[in-house]
This record gives sequence, C-alpha cells and structure tokens, in this order.
Amino acid sequence: MERMERRHDMSSMGGMSMGGPNSFQGTNMGLAHDFWYIIAAVLGFLALCRLVNLYKSRTRLQKRFANSVQYPTKPSNKFLEIWATLTALIRESSYPQLYVPSAWFSWMTPPPLGRVITLLVYWAIIISMMTANAIKNDAFFWERIGFRNAWITVMQMPLLYLLASKCSIIGLIVGTGHERLNWLHRWVGRTMFVTGAVHGWHFFTEWQRAGILEFQMQMMGMVKYGMAAWAVLGWSLISGFAPLRRLGYEFFVLQHLASAVLFIWLVYVHIPAYARWNVWFSIGALCFDRACRTVLLVWQNVKFRPNRSKCKGGQRVGHFAQIRAVGDSITVINIKDVHFKWKAGQHLYLWAPAIGPMEAHPYTIACAHQLPETCICNSIQLVVRKHGGFSKRLHERAVKDHAEEKKGNYTVFVSGPYGMPPRLDIYETVVLISASTGASFTLPILEDLLAKASANCVKRIDFLLTTKQGAELDFYVKRLHEFLDGAKEVGIELLVHVAITQSGTPSLPPLSILPTTRECEGTVWKSWSRASSWDSNLGKTRMEDDPDSIQPSGDQEKRADTMGGGGRDVEDIICCLTPRRPQSNASVGSHVHYSTTRPDIAAFIRAPVEATGGETKVVVCGGPSLVAKVRNCVASLADERAVHKGTGAQGIGLFVEEYAF
Repeated sequence: MERMERRHDMSSMGGMSMGGPNSFQGTNMGLAHDFWYIIAAVLGFLALCRLVNLYKSRTRLQKRFANSVQYPTKPSNKFLEIWATLTALIRESSYPQLYVPSAWFSWMTPPPLGRVITLLVYWAIIISMMTANAIKNDAFFWERIGFRNAWITVMQMPLLYLLASKCSIIGLIVGTGHERLNWLHRWVGRTMFVTGAVHGWHFFTEWQRAGILEFQMQMMGMVKYGMAAWAVLGWSLISGFAPLRRLGYEFFVLQHLASAVLFIWLVYVHIPAYARWNVWFSIGALCFDRACRTVLLVWQNVKFRPNRSKCKGGQRVGHFAQIRAVGDSITVINIKDVHFKWKAGQHLYLWAPAIGPMEAHPYTIACAHQLPETCICNSIQLVVRKHGGFSKRLHERAVKDHAEEKKGNYTVFVSGPYGMPPRLDIYETVVLISASTGASFTLPILEDLLAKASANCVKRIDFLLTTKQGAELDFYVKRLHEFLDGAKEVGIELLVHVAITQSGTPSLPPLSILPTTRECEGTVWKSWSRASSWDSNLGKTRMEDDPDSIQPSGDQEKRADTMGGGGRDVEDIICCLTPRRPQSNASVGSHVHYSTTRPDIAAFIRAPVEATGGETKVVVCGGPSLVAKVRNCVASLADERAVHKGTGAQGIGLFVEEYAF
C-alpha cells in the first residue's frame, strides 16, 4: 500500500511536470530537441538541392544565349551528369500513384509513392523516438511510455502550424508553395492524434490497474484539458476527410480556424511551463503568418494615392471587378487596376463581400500579362467553375445581372499571389495537360513561355485540353488560336490538342462564332478554312470540307470520366481547323487538333519526349484521375527509356497541380 501511494505521488508530480521522474525528463527533452535538429538538417539539405538546381538552370541559360551547343538542356559536366542521374532515380521512385477509380471511394486514393516514402521515413523517426529505451518491464513501464509520447506529441505541434502557414517559412526555404505542403500538414496532425492516443492510453491503463482512475480524474484538472485537446485534434482529422469537407467547405474553413486556436489554448493549460516553448513556437508561427497576410491584404487593396485617370482604377479601397457568366457552369471575373505583379500559375484569394460576406476562396490567375481588352489598367482574370456555395452564388449573380441588363460591377478584395509555379524556361520541350478549368493554370504558363521565348530554352510545346462540349471550350479555344499565331512569330513549335469527352457530343464546337480577345480592336474571325489529315502510319482516312458530317464514335457513347484516361490515341484526329484572319498572315497554318474520344495520355506524352534531344517537363492540372494517369505514364516512360543512365535519353520532369475541395 505504501508503494502504491509513493507511485501515486510520483505519477501526480510527473503529470504536472510532463517529464515524470527526473530520469524521464532529460531523455524526453533531448529527443524533442533532436527532432528539431533533424527538421533543420532536412531543410538545409533541401535548400542545398535548390541551390544546385539554380546552378543547373543558370548553366543552361548561359549555353542558350551563347548558342554554343545544340541542346543546352543536356548536362554539360560530370557533376551535372551525376546530379541528373540522381534526379532521374528520385523522379522514377516518387511519381507513381495508385488511383481508386470508384466514385464513392476515390477520396481514399493514397498519396503518390514519393509522399508515401516521405511518410514512412517520418513515421520511422517518430516510432523510434516513441520507443527508444522506453520499453522496460519495471515499475515505471506505463508512466515512461506515457510521458515519452506526451513529448513526442507536443514536439510536433510547431511543425503542424508551420506547414499550415500560407506565408510559409518552410516553403520559402525549399522553394515551394504552401499548397504543396498542406498534405504533410494533414499527415503530421494525424500522426499527433496517434501519439496523443498512446500517451493518454498508457496513463489511463496504469490508473485503471491501480484502481485510482476516478480519483485522478477528479484531482488532476489538467487531464480533462488534455482529453479535450485530443478530441479537437480528432475532430479536425475527421472533418478534414474529403466527403465531409465537401458537404460545406465554407463551414469547414471557419471551424478549422476555430479548432486551431482552441487546440493551442487547451495544450497550453495541459502541459507544464517548461514544456510550453512548443506552444509559444506554434503561436509565433500562427501570428507570423497572420501578420504577413494582413500586411499583404492592406497593401494590395488600399491605394493611398489612387490614379483617377485610369479606367475603373480610382477606388481607394478594394478593386473594381466585372463578372460574367460563360455557359451554364463558368464565371469569368475581371479584376481591374491591381498594383502588384504575379507569375503564371500563381493563385490568389478572392473576397467579394456582396456575394460572400465572410468567405475568401482561392482561384488561379488565368492570365500571365495584362489583358488586351482592359485598356491601360493592370487587370487580372479568374475563371471559376460552378460547384456549390460561393461559386454557385457567383454564377447565379452573373446570370441575373445579364438577364436584368446590369453591368455586373462589384468591389472585391484580393490576397496573394501565392504559390511557386514551375520554372519551365530551362527545358527544351514542355508538355501542358489540363482538364476543364485546369486550363486556367496551363494557359497562363503557355502565354508566359511565348512572351519570353527569346530568354528561354523552349523549342516545342504540346498542349492538351480535355473538356466537355460547351461554352467553356469556346472560351479557351479562342485564346489558343492567338497563342498559335504567337508561337509562329517567335519560332516555337506549338501543337494544340482538344479532347471533347462529353458523351453524346453531336459535333465539333461552333468555332466560327468565336471572337479573339482583341475585341477592343474590332477583330473577329469571319472566315475559316478546314483541313484534316490523319497519320498515315496509323492507317487513318482523310476528311475535308464538311465538319457537320462528323459524328461521335461508338466509344464516345461510353460515360467519360471527368479528366480522361485510357482510350484511343490523341493523334486519332477527328478534324483539324485552320482559322484565317484577313488582317493577319501569321495565322495561316495555325490549327487545333480535335478529338471526340478520351485521349491516350501515354501516347500524347511519348511523342514529344521521343522527338526532343533535351530535357522535357510535363505539367498537369486536373482532378485525381488525370493526375494519377499522368504520374504513372511519366514514371513508366522514364523507366522504359532509362533516362540519364547511359542510354542518351534525357530527363522527364513532372509538375502536378491537382484541384480538389
């Protein structure tokens, strides 16, 4: 009985100190410090890799400007050859991904192999710290493991908040956007939920075995705060699953922010003072992020000296925006007179008080440069697909304004731009693949590459858009025709393919009614010449003159998935339309290849890769099915060609922008 009382006293003291007996405390604190030494070492290594890649990029551009070699993207020395081989090995082992094709369970698709490996390494470190010199069958068995896992849980807390920051310090160091770190934020939170459960279960088991559970719960109020913190962590985990998150995304964001603040307070009152440096670290990360975002918000939306002479640019607070509906599901937003710069592929957060008073949503900036029809204002364009909530109200408001013959003018606020898009100027061939509104990510990249053609290594661009038949196709295709003209002028080979995946598509889109974005100049395409050629090697026929006679194949009657996947080769061209504008000779020979079947992604990627003599970069923006397909195709092709392994085949890089909510 005396031994039990002594153990009870020690347990109480240990609970207040979070370290238990003195022999526990030093070891546990040392492990917490080691964890952050490991994090610092990993960040330092990734920063070093970033510097090497910058050196590689600079070397390629120098060779490009000197015109000293035919293929400037090939490794030029032994060090870069070794680096290219290591990069190829990492790419091939990190790209593959298993996709769950079920409509009900696609959200359970596991991360790509590279992320899985990262998680396994992270879990190996956590498990080794959870158990190192802790599993000893003695009087302190339960307490030792309980205290150990308390430290293992709380030491991860600052990392959780650092990974959630939009103004991300980690992203700045390693050269990536916050949205590409969010997956790790979720998994660190799930890991903390498990280690927190181990911490609590061992104490509860000891108290239950000793018959003092009820007494401990009454005497130690800190235990209740710990249970509440673990419950908040569990709620954040459950509510973050895609099916629940999609039920009400706006509600999810609000409750997630509230849960983050509540969790900090509960942990603060649960742990002893000398362990609270982890909490203060987390508070610092949260406050730094919020302070930076507030400064950005004020700087980007408040004009202390507005220029009243600019068209629609005289607002002191906020930005003048115009919205218009395009078809049944697309809304286009033109935001006037923004006084900040952005890179192609970046996104911003949009707040429209008249439509969503308490909501700010992220959207990709759909233009790389000033829009031609916006006069002298520095304007940006957003393309929003209607889902539910804010995007649905936005589209309904645009339709209503059009029906009532209103101009659709609103005051909006923006925050950003965020994200670090891929650097594509150092590749010889670029393959851009997008599905539906994913083109709002790839089109600005295409525009930027053409605008800076004299300062990059790019010689060929292949562009694939998979979409449903409708007005959204017309919206994108009229810009693609302009880019085709621009590509001819700067000497870049541009091949554009459009796959229309809507079942029951009666014919090709009515392109004869598509105006260019040079509407302020009064330029409209009025005449077309049509020509279609099929690859003779594939044994196809030739079709001319009458596009209305083209009917969908039997394969098209099958239900097409949102992003495409397997199917016939995208080179099975149904029709090739050549627009001609009498005002310009540059458009002669420009064309867009159309297909009314789902494209063969593997064949589409293989063609430019095998034709190039330098390195290729594949960029994809779409849903999970398209992203997984592209990942696996790139990994398989790189392995088949044995890139940078003595065969002479050059590397194939991949950048993924996956949209989901």
